[in-house]
Amino acid sequence: MPKILVPTSLQQFVGGNDEINVGGTTVKEALDQLLERYPDLRKHLYNDQGELRHFVNIYKGSDDTRALQGLQTPVTDTDELSIVPSIAGGVGVETARINPNALLPEERVEAVSFSNEEILRYSRHLILPEVGLEGQKRLKAAKVLLIGAGGLGSPLALYLAAAGIGTIGLVDFDAVDLTNLQRQVIHGTNDVGRSKLESAKETILDINPHVEVIGFEERFISQNALEIARDFDIIIDGTDNFPTRYLTNDVCALLGKPNVYGSIFRFEGQASVFWAGHGPCYRCLFPEPPPPGLVPSCAEGGVLGVLPGIVGCIQAIEAIKLILGIGNPLIGRLLTFNALKMQFRELRLRRDPACPLCGENPTIHELIDYEEFCGIRGEEAPPPQLDEIEEITVHELKRRMDSGEKLTVIDVREPHEYAIARIPGTRLIPLGQIAERAHELDPNQEIILHCRSGKRSAEALLKLKAKGFKNLKNLKGGILAWSEEIDPSVPKY
Repeated sequence: MPKILVPTSLQQFVGGNDEINVGGTTVKEALDQLLERYPDLRKHLYNDQGELRHFVNIYKGSDDTRALQGLQTPVTDTDELSIVPSIAGGVGVETARINPNALLPEERVEAVSFSNEEILRYSRHLILPEVGLEGQKRLKAAKVLLIGAGGLGSPLALYLAAAGIGTIGLVDFDAVDLTNLQRQVIHGTNDVGRSKLESAKETILDINPHVEVIGFEERFISQNALEIARDFDIIIDGTDNFPTRYLTNDVCALLGKPNVYGSIFRFEGQASVFWAGHGPCYRCLFPEPPPPGLVPSCAEGGVLGVLPGIVGCIQAIEAIKLILGIGNPLIGRLLTFNALKMQFRELRLRRDPACPLCGENPTIHELIDYEEFCGIRGEEAPPPQLDEIEEITVHELKRRMDSGEKLTVIDVREPHEYAIARIPGTRLIPLGQIAERAHELDPNQEIILHCRSGKRSAEALLKLKAKGFKNLKNLKGGILAWSEEIDPSVPKY
């Protein structure tokens, strides 16, 4: 029977399975059987017109079915189909080598010199025939821009600095938060509250004082992106949201620069090199982003702390290979990594002739409004708008609890979240089960719903409302507000 491999981001809709055996003789028949078994998955794969969504790709083995016969591609009992959604050239370019002179002007390389201390510092590079003195000159002459100094940006900055990249640009406007430290290893405990840019710059210069760090403590947006990126040779995508990801891709295509891509979610990662003119761009792979709310952020879905280290290091290697002109870069190839299986897979990418950015008749010639293109925040929809009478504050809930009033308070988070922190007297019914378990609740009683921040519980309220429940309230701010304003002993996460 054909096997369908399900990415982490969609496993919650298929009972937690990562691979499912189905029947069928075509890709469509295989998907139909999958959706018959797991109907909640349908909206994530197909739009309202019954067409496969543009931010979802189906691969047969290592081949994109769009380049075969689409959904009518035949499958056999031994075939593996991969669902490849966005998580944030032509055939043959994946084996092509890139002339390093396409990146760095030769006069800039020739102007580089080394002190004896630098010769000793880079000695393990210098004795590699593929690098040598000339290659190390290229690394020192190179200018690399990192978009983000977070999970991916941390290993990128650390290893590029250690490798001797002469100029590292950093774009980040955020401050270090305690929750960052589980994966953003360029920052330390003493940096909490500091500017990420200042913290990262200090660490980089401690690793290698010969590196010039250029900081941009501002958002990377349409109004400044071209000016920021113009003087750099390589742009590395360390972003965590779709608007900035599409912006980075478009900036690189318009300026003719390589975009070293990486993305992470829970236990899975992706990496590639998008370089219009040499191969496909990000829009060739994902013509449009998922709608707001369909793909959870790391704050909602979590991420294994080691994962960005692995993906970020892959991105660093790809940047160094491009600068040196060695090896086969990930142009025209998407590398996927599953940490739970310790499995790497390689998928072939093709340039889309109809791509609006790098296709044969491009329609995108300037930067656009990426927040509008991707939706608010690109990955997290705003909480549903509720009437004021449908909300309750943590102070009002605490007052009513203290008065001895008998209340029905439903926690709609997941069991593993409930184990971390809970409000006393609450009952757990996860959001995904609230509709089917509505019969367990009394529609004549007032029901108060809460989650981590108030977003999921607002969705639960609408689900119950659709089933005829009328006396419902949503706890504003969720358990985070309870911890901040009522009981600090309740952990925040």
